[in-house]
Amino acid sequence: MKDFWESSMVIHSANFSVAILCTFVFLAIFELVTEYNNWEEIKNGNMAVAMATGGKIFGILNIFRFSITHNDTLFVMVGWGCFGFLLLLTAYYIFEFLTPTFNVDEQIANDNRAVGFISMVISVGLSYVIGAGII
Repeated sequence: MKDFWESSMVIHSANFSVAILCTFVFLAIFELVTEYNNWEEIKNGNMAVAMATGGKIFGILNIFRFSITHNDTLFVMVGWGCFGFLLLLTAYYIFEFLTPTFNVDEQIANDNRAVGFISMVISVGLSYVIGAGII
């Protein structure tokens, strides 16, 4: 039975499942901190929200990619993934803080695609920086 739990297929399936579960949890947290309903806005064709949300999804999963690559246990992988998510969430608040002339959430909710694009690029770019620090 020990060979079963140590097989690469089981380990890969576990990493995949946990990364997907964590992505749903982390997206729910992002949903709580934004002033708009992500999925309702996306359903209505708001491209700025779609870009910002897509960047968050890519960012979360990219952090987990680094975490899976650099850690050999599921527990440690989740720990680094959660830490990376907290850094990504912090970056979201820093982006909001560094734009005092307008409200980022309000602009994205109003389909300002330039702000949505910058939000996406920040999430994607910082996921690489965060991932590079995962050991």
